[in-house]
Amino acid sequence: MAKNGSIGLKIAQALQPDIILLDVMMPGMDGFETCRRLKIDESTFDIPVIFMTVLDSTEDKVNGFEVGGVDYVTKPIQHKEVLARVTTHLRIRDLTHKLQKTNQALSRANQKILTLNERLKAENLRMQAELDVARRLQQMVLPTTEELERVEGLDIACFMEPADEVGGDYYDVLEHDGRIKIGIGDVTGHGLESGVLMIMVQMAVRTLLVSKVSPPETFLNILNRAVYENLQRMNLKKNLTLSLLDYQKGQLCVTGQHEEVLVVRQGGKIERIDTLELDFMIGVIPDTADYVTRQEISLQPGEGVVLYTDGITEARNSDNQLFGLERLCEIVSRNWHLRSHEIQQAVIEDVRQHIGTQKVSDDITLLIIKQKSVQAEKP
Repeated sequence: MAKNGSIGLKIAQALQPDIILLDVMMPGMDGFETCRRLKIDESTFDIPVIFMTVLDSTEDKVNGFEVGGVDYVTKPIQHKEVLARVTTHLRIRDLTHKLQKTNQALSRANQKILTLNERLKAENLRMQAELDVARRLQQMVLPTTEELERVEGLDIACFMEPADEVGGDYYDVLEHDGRIKIGIGDVTGHGLESGVLMIMVQMAVRTLLVSKVSPPETFLNILNRAVYENLQRMNLKKNLTLSLLDYQKGQLCVTGQHEEVLVVRQGGKIERIDTLELDFMIGVIPDTADYVTRQEISLQPGEGVVLYTDGITEARNSDNQLFGLERLCEIVSRNWHLRSHEIQQAVIEDVRQHIGTQKVSDDITLLIIKQKSVQAEKP
C-alpha cells in the first residue's frame, strides 16, 4: 500500500506487482497522473491498473481509460464485483505473459487483449449513456413546480436526489377530478433496475387514479398485483415500500407501508404515524388484500405532513453517526412557521451539513405538505 502517487511509483518499480488498485484523489500527484507515469515506464507499463474512486462522472471514467486504466470501479465498492474484475484482469495478464514466449502467439494475444479492453471501454460508456437516459426519463415523470402550485389548498415542496445515476426512490403528487393522490416509496437498491421500477409504479398509480379505482385499500392491492406480475416477468428480485395518501378538504387517508408519517400540528408539534401495519411491501406477494388498512388524519389550516425516505434518516457523517428521525423532527418543528419550500431547504441543508464530505450512499427524498391557512388562500 502506498499513501501517495510518488511512493506508489517507487513500490511498483521495485516489486513489480501483478495488478494495481488505484485511487484518484491522493495527496500530491493524483491517480490519473500516477497511472500515466506507470504507462510510460518500461518496467511498469504492462501492469493492469484498476481505478477505485468516488468520482463517477463520464468525464472521469473516460480520463481513467485514456491514461491507461483497464477498469474503473466507483465507491462504495461491491466486494464480489471487485474480486471478479481483479480475477478477470489477472487472467488476462497471465495469458499475456504465457503468449509472449513466441512472437506469433504474442501477436494474437495482444490483439485479443486490445479488443477486450476496447470492448470494455465501449461497454462502460454505453452503460453510462443508458443510465443518463434512464435518469432523464425518471426526472421527466416527477411533478413540476407548476403542477404543485396548482394543487388547491396545499403548500407543497418536494426534493429528490439520487445517490447513483438513477435513483430508486419514488414520489408523486397527482390531481384528477378533484382527487389528490400523494405517494412516496423506496425501491430496494438503486441504479437502472430500481429506476425502471420507480417509473413503473408512477405510471400504475396515475392509471389507477384516472380509472377512479377506490377505495384506497383496493387501489393499493391492484397496484401491488400489477407490480408483482411485472417483476415476475422481468425476473427482477426487487420490491418497494410505498405509502399513498388521499387528500380532500383537510382529510388525509394513509395506506401502505413506508417510513413513519410525520403529522405536524399547530406550533410545530409533531405526531409520528407508524405505517408498518398499513400494508405489506409492494411486489413481494401477489395479493396484499389481507394486509392493507388505513389511517385517517384530520388537518387544520397551517398543519401538514412530512414524508421522507431513509436516505435522510440513515445519512451518515464521517464518524458513522446517523442523521436520525429525532433530528429531522426537530428541524421540521423549529421551521414549521415558514413556507414549505423554506422548510425543505432547512432540512436538506442540515442533512448536507451532517454528511459533510462523505459520499451519499442512498437516495434522498423529502416532501413537505402543508395545508394553507385561510389568509394564504385568498388572492
